[in-house]
Parts: sequence; C-alpha cells; structure tokens
Amino acid sequence: MIKKIAFLVFSAAGLCLTSAVNADEQQEKFNQYVVELKAQALEKGYDQALIDQAFATVKFKKKVLKADKNQPEVKETLETYLPKRVPKWKVDRARKLYAENKTDLEKIAKEFGVQARFIVALWGLESNFGKIQGSFPVISSLVTLAFDGRRETMYKNQLWAALDILKQGHIDIENFKGSWAGAMGQTQFMPTSFMAYAVDYDKDGKKDIWQNQLDAFASIANYLKQAGWNDSLTWGRQVQLPESFANQYVLKRGTRSRKEWLTEWKVSERDLSQWQALGVRRVDGTDLPNVSVTAALVMPDDMNGRMYLAYDNYKALMHWNRSYYFATSVGFLSDQIGYPKI
Repeated sequence: MIKKIAFLVFSAAGLCLTSAVNADEQQEKFNQYVVELKAQALEKGYDQALIDQAFATVKFKKKVLKADKNQPEVKETLETYLPKRVPKWKVDRARKLYAENKTDLEKIAKEFGVQARFIVALWGLESNFGKIQGSFPVISSLVTLAFDGRRETMYKNQLWAALDILKQGHIDIENFKGSWAGAMGQTQFMPTSFMAYAVDYDKDGKKDIWQNQLDAFASIANYLKQAGWNDSLTWGRQVQLPESFANQYVLKRGTRSRKEWLTEWKVSERDLSQWQALGVRRVDGTDLPNVSVTAALVMPDDMNGRMYLAYDNYKALMHWNRSYYFATSVGFLSDQIGYPKI
C-alpha cells in the first residue's frame, strides 16, 4: 500500500513537471510567434512605434483557446432558442430604448434606409444594448487565436485590421477590448467588419462603437445597407405548410459556403402568389399578403419545426451572422418592437 501511494505521488509529480515543461515550451513558441508577427507587421508598412505599442502587453490567453475549443454543443430547437435569446425583459427593454432614442434612431434609419427596429434588435442581441461588450484585450485574443493555427490566416487578417483601427486613432490600446474572439463594442464587429462598416456619425474623428451610441447605431445601419437591405420590406414571416408538402422547395439548415447557400436560395425563391398556390399560408392559416414579393422558404430545424418565408432582407441578416437561429431572432425581436405591414 505504501509503495502504491508513493508511486501515485511520484506519478502526479511527474505529470505536473511535464505540464510545466509543456507550458514553458508553448510560451516560448508563442513568444517567437509574436516576434515573427511584429516583423510581418513592419513589412506591411506599420510604424515601429505602433507595433511596439500594440504588442507591448500581448499575452498568450489560455481562456481564449478554451472558449474557442469548448463552445457548448447544446441541442437546441428554435422553440427553445427564441425564449432564451428574446425573453420578455429584452423586448420591454428594446421598446423602452427605442422610445428614448426615437429621434436619433429614426433620423439614422431614414439616412441609411434601414428600419430603426432592426437597428435596436441587433444592438440588443449583440451586446445587450451596449452593456456586454467583452473584457478581453483584442490584440492578445487575435494573436492567441492566430498562434493556435487552425484559422491562422483569418485571425492574422483580423490582427492587421486591428492595427489599422489603432493607427487611425479610433480607440487607445488600454480600452481596445472585446469578446474572446475579438468581436468589439456595442455592435460586436470583428476588426475587418469595423474597417468596412463602422461610421463616425457625429463627425468627431473617431468611429467609436464602444462608447458612442450614435456611431454604434449608424454602424449597424451601414452594415445592413451595404449588405443589400431594402427598407420597403420586412425580414420574413412564420408560415404553415400543407400536408405532404414537397420539401425540395425548402432552404434547409446546414454547413456550406455563403456562395453555395445563396445558390440554394435562388432555387427556393418564389413570388408570394406562387407560395400561396402551393398551399403555404400565414401561421394563423390566413392567406399570404397579396403583393408581388419574392421569398425563400427557410427551415431552421426540420419539417416538424417552424417554417419561415424569408424576404431578401433575411440574406442581409445572414451576412451579419450565417445562422438561421440568429437571423430569425433578430427578425423576431424587431417584430416585437413594431410589427411590419408586409
């Protein structure tokens, strides 16, 4: 028994030593990777002072990799997802904040051609109306994820965009924080999205999606506008199908590229009159709107789950986040703020 205990103690000590050695090796490799990144940044034309400032406090973040590799795989359906993502308190908060910011929101909505309720819905779902923005240093998160190697090119591109954000003076390094994945501010833009869509709405020289609500609203609106938003349409509507409906018409959930998904969308897309002729009805059983609008039939779960006729604006929401659950939750919350006519 004594020998067995001694063996176990020795084994545990050996494991701790091995773990410490592995950690030291990993840190050494990370440090060398940072040196290489700094050299690449210099080759790309970034100023040495900016590089030194940006990388001065870079650290290997175990929590980032843990979050990346251990994302929960909970089996959800839209029936369980929507009540959690869009609870009553969030609807109430969205309506209250819409009313409080109505003048600014509707001014921005008019300028960008994006209904204000969708701006508020995205604001609420992405950052809980600006309250939850993340506390991870953006540069450290991106360097850690690039170092991990699984999506190195993607995260290096995000890193260069992050350096551009610092270079242009939109935020200082001390406050340059976001989610573990590098999503930032009230809009939760990744750095490349920031560079493409962020707006300095109040013309103070900074695209401040962290603290400036007007910049955040305008940046959300600009993203949707650039993604092809049409403010004469809503996003879609829940529908019911007739029995024995041919599921070849349905745009199913699955993993494929955006290009492939858009091709499938075109196959599913039909005018509302055609969906009406196929037996599709509003969820309450009444006829579809008598307007000439095309829509694709989206199936977030399976043939027994909720079905939606999705208009072109749904594609813009899927450009933001290619998830039926996310896009549908944005539409659902927007409807609770103010239900559309069409």
